[in-house]
Amino acid sequence: MRLQRTAGVQLHVTSLPGGRLGAPARAFIDWLARAGQSWWQVLPLGPPDRYGSPYKAASAFAAWPALLAEPDAPVDPLEADAFRARQADWVEDWIAFAGRGALADQVRFEREWSALRAYAAERGVRIIGDVPIYVAPRSADHRAHPELFRDDVVAGAPPDAFAATGQLWGNPIYDWPALRRRRYRWWTARLRRTFGLFDLARLDHFRGFVAYWAVPRAARQAAGGRWVRGPGRAVFDAARRALGDELPVIAEDLGVITPGVTRLREALGLPGMAVLQFGFDPRDPHSPHAFARLREHQVLYTGTHDNDTLRGWLGSLPPERLAAVRAAGATSDEPWWDLIGLALDSRPALCMLQVQDVLGLRSEARMNLPGTRGGQWRFRLRAGQLTGAHARRLRALTEAAGRVV
Repeated sequence: MRLQRTAGVQLHVTSLPGGRLGAPARAFIDWLARAGQSWWQVLPLGPPDRYGSPYKAASAFAAWPALLAEPDAPVDPLEADAFRARQADWVEDWIAFAGRGALADQVRFEREWSALRAYAAERGVRIIGDVPIYVAPRSADHRAHPELFRDDVVAGAPPDAFAATGQLWGNPIYDWPALRRRRYRWWTARLRRTFGLFDLARLDHFRGFVAYWAVPRAARQAAGGRWVRGPGRAVFDAARRALGDELPVIAEDLGVITPGVTRLREALGLPGMAVLQFGFDPRDPHSPHAFARLREHQVLYTGTHDNDTLRGWLGSLPPERLAAVRAAGATSDEPWWDLIGLALDSRPALCMLQVQDVLGLRSEARMNLPGTRGGQWRFRLRAGQLTGAHARRLRALTEAAGRVV
């Protein structure tokens, strides 16, 4: 898959004014078009957990009814039956899990989302989604298909410089041999649903398809886990047989990436990721995020939903890293805009910005701080906060970088 030289902005639906679809979503698309942006990236659309995390959604397929602009809109029985037939891979599991009204809510979401995508396409804006590799414990998927998951381990990440005891995520881990015996139909259905909602999708924790960190279920820390070999390309080959050769996927290949992960991504022809904030460490001149090492077939983010805002990050840097940022040209009174210009001028075909950085917001606007539960996923724009002046400034930089199509 080849990406055109373009740019876009990340903003979850819950971060729109009002936190729903409808007029605020259309207004944001209009702003993106004025700003010369070709992409809008959102986070997973499923019902979030009690802390607000969309990465532990109650379903890997169903959308969250709270995102609806018109939650009481009538649903015709024929419309519901047609949806039920089209989404037979998963909708019965969701109805059994969510109960009365679940089907009608999904029909309403398809109606609103399809209209929004058409509105965006008319204005040259496409939408990027997000696919967490794992499902949430006790989710509709976990309950409906326990045979597809191991019951002796849970997901996590090993100890590293950021977490001395590792990260204990607690998600169910796939029983990959069981999925293989079923020809990976569940994963194919998940990708079919994803490609029906989005023009492109970021596949979270891509390295887990090569090897994943398995933690004993009873463990209180992730440090006692071990690496276990994943399914490799078999999942993607099965999906291609059913869905077509070109899978519109960005491989999230951040973290400790082995040669095997790189080989798989390259063999599949998928673009990987880089994060601008990770590229200014004088102690790591060979970092894959360093500006000089960025590649064309790649997506560069100024920061992801897990990173601080550029302004907050700049204020937290030790002197040697701040000096490296300044040496790259971030020397004005608004250095976050210097970094936005640097990112747009970079080699990767696609450049994604956080809306918080366009606004020059501080750390309190950060979307998520990994490893914490309370107080996250709450960032929300105010009506009118994104202005025409912001759009004109961003468009000028995007045009200068040759990214307006």
